[in-house]
Amino acid sequence: MTIGIHVERVQVAVIVASTREGRFAETVADWFLGLASRRLDLWIDPIDLARTQLPTRLPVRRPRDGDYPDEVMPFAERIARADGFVVITPEYNHGYPGALKNALDLVNAEWRAKPMGFVSYGGPSGGIRAVEQLRQVAVELHLVPLRDAVAIPMARTAFGEDGSPADPDGLIADSVHTMFERLVWWSRALAAARRVAPY
Repeated sequence: MTIGIHVERVQVAVIVASTREGRFAETVADWFLGLASRRLDLWIDPIDLARTQLPTRLPVRRPRDGDYPDEVMPFAERIARADGFVVITPEYNHGYPGALKNALDLVNAEWRAKPMGFVSYGGPSGGIRAVEQLRQVAVELHLVPLRDAVAIPMARTAFGEDGSPADPDGLIADSVHTMFERLVWWSRALAAARRVAPY
């Protein structure tokens, strides 16, 4: 007898932050999205900011919740549909890319009461200083930044020419698994809370 197992999936928007030419982001994103696709508890919506048309100039007054310019609405709708988020970011001058800050600032309520995980990459620090700054912004947006993150130091040597990790079963893989577990837990818990009492 075959017993069907139903797994309630959570929708996660994975935001690729780098928009620079020659960026390493695609290698990291392809690897991470490949791992995410193996999970039965996730629906993944990849949002690559290099391929997402977003305005960089808006009126001085911040738009009210949901009252966005037409050019922002497709992005806002994708953020609204998500139960949680993962940001894949490099570290530029001890910070994160300006394109990511712009994207975070474009919408309001769509972020709120949802978890955000982080995958960072860079030199010896693995991009952790960019993530520390992002945590502050996430809290201001009423996001729930996850304690468990993924940091990839010396990223260009951490992956082979074919894009596969040099140590596929090492500490980085363990940190990805832990972050997924936390992300699913928080996504479900906060979605249930929002159903009971809108945030």
